Amino acid sequence: MNKPAAIYARVSSDRQKENHTIASQTAALDRIPQKNGYSVPPEWVFQDEGYSGAIPVRRELESLRDLAAEGQIAAVLVCSPDRLSESTPSGFAE
Repeated sequence: MNKPAAIYARVSSDRQKENHTIASQTAALDRIPQKNGYSVPPEWVFQDEGYSGAIPVRRELESLRDLAAEGQIAAVLVCSPDRLSESTPSGFAE
């Protein structure tokens, strides 16, 4: 039985949108589920265009978070962790 998963892709700049980067991210991620025992319904492919990773509230990311909070997904497939949020500096602030 396939495990339920969701796909998340994000581009932050107009240049990235023009170069179809979000489509290329999604296309790359579309190949992963079947090879790894996941099932991704079409409505669980989330794409945010024009948002910086520093912005924590994004429409599609919020929908993805809701699925995770409800325990509906076993995995989130993403090209890179920085698509979910901006990298944070190492260490801790005092």
